[in-house]
Formats: sequence, structure tokens, C-alpha cells
Amino acid sequence: MPEMGEPVSEVHIERESNMGKWILLALAIIYVAGSLFLTLSLRAHLDTLNKDYAASKVQIAELTRRVQSAEANDETLAQQVGITKREMASRASEIQRQQRAAEARIAEHQKQQLSQVSGEVAGVRTDVGGVKTDVAAARSELDATRAKLERTIGDLGLQSGLIARTRDDLEVLKHRGDRSYFEFTLLKGAKPQPVSTVSLQLKKADQKKGKYTLNVTSDDRTIEKKDRTVSEPIQFYSGRDHMLYELVVWAVDKNKATGYLSTPKNASVSVTAN
Repeated sequence: MPEMGEPVSEVHIERESNMGKWILLALAIIYVAGSLFLTLSLRAHLDTLNKDYAASKVQIAELTRRVQSAEANDETLAQQVGITKREMASRASEIQRQQRAAEARIAEHQKQQLSQVSGEVAGVRTDVGGVKTDVAAARSELDATRAKLERTIGDLGLQSGLIARTRDDLEVLKHRGDRSYFEFTLLKGAKPQPVSTVSLQLKKADQKKGKYTLNVTSDDRTIEKKDRTVSEPIQFYSGRDHMLYELVVWAVDKNKATGYLSTPKNASVSVTAN
């Protein structure tokens, strides 16, 4: 946690948001490219299987031709050596059985390969869908954070900057880099506390009603901000150039108030240790 009244470094949140988006987009592109590469590889594998199947059909056709040739030869041989037609039929039946078994083995092998390829393709599609979901979730979270930061009218009747209602909101504002932000915690009854180029003193705190009263000392004069409400922008002008400062208290209890002071980027910087 930064010390009270210490200026903090600002980093453009837009640049950080854009970088997050580009990183997520790059991840999505990598997944999509990987899926395309795997799909092309699987298609090449299927083409190889189809070629093997075509070659097997050619071999089976050749085997059938040889069987028919063998039957013709056997018929001739039977006539020569006296082999009976029953024995020839038995031999032909066995050859056909072996042929059907070979065809069944080839068909089963191809079925298993196709099933495996289909499963891998489905897995790639699931991974790509997961990346898209992560990108959408990150975008929704960023939009929700921005929606929490609101603009309102300050106690001088002027349009305020974005208002932080929590320390997390304040971190978002700091990273935007639009203004300088100084966090503080004021104790009731304590001496005026330097915050940037002004001093703040908590005079009254009502935790039940969420109200407080404090003195703002700027340019050698003190202004009382009486009965102000938590998260209400307190506005005042300060400095030689009459710049608009804004003060927001986001938490009050019976003895202290916590919040931040917002100053223009080109405002003077405090030289105090605090």
C-alpha cells in the first residue's frame, strides 16, 4: 500500500488493455493455426489410408484373378491326375474364405483409423472454442471494471472526473494516467496532514450516516467542507494557475476517513516527505 500522500506512477490502462487483447488474440490465432495444421495432417493421413485401401482392392482383384486361373488350371490338372471336382470345390471355398477374412480385417482397420481421426479433430475444435470463451470472458471483465467508474457532479456544481469507490477502482484510475492520485487516511482530531500541495484535517466523522467534515488548506487559506457524503466529489481550486482539485472519501468510521486526492497532471508536486 502506498504511504499517505505519496504520488504513484501512472501507466496508461488503455495500453495495458490493448496489450491484453493482443495477447489473447495471439493465443487464439495460435490455436486456430494449430487446428488448421492438425486438420491438414489428418486429411493427408486419410488420403494415405484411401490409397492403401485402393491398393488392397487391386491386390484382392489380382488374388481373385489368380483364384480363377488356379481353378482353370486345377480343372485341367484334375483331368490329368484324377483329382475329383469335390476336392476342387473345397479348395476354392477355402480360398474365398481367406479372401473375405482379409477384406474384413482391412475394413476394421480403416474403421478404427477413421474413428481416431474424428476424435482428434473434435478435440481441436473444443480447444479453439475454449480460447474464444476465454477472450470473451476477459473482455466482459474489462467492460465491467470500466462500468464501475462513474462521473458525477462535484460540490462546486462541476462535472467531476471518474470516481473511484474502492482501492481497486483507484488502481484502475492510476493506470489510466489522466490525472495524479494521492491516497490518504485522516484521523479525527489529528493535526492537518499534507497531501500533495494541500493539507487536510478531519474534524468530524459519522460512520452511521456516511458523512464527514474536514478542513482543506490550500494557498494559505482554509476551507471547511461540512457534512459531506462518502463518494461525493469535493472540489476546490488551488495553485497559481487556479487548477481544479478533487477529493473523494470512500470510507468513514467513527475516528478516521480514507480516500484520495486527484490533481491535474501538470499541477505542482509536493516536496514534503509525506
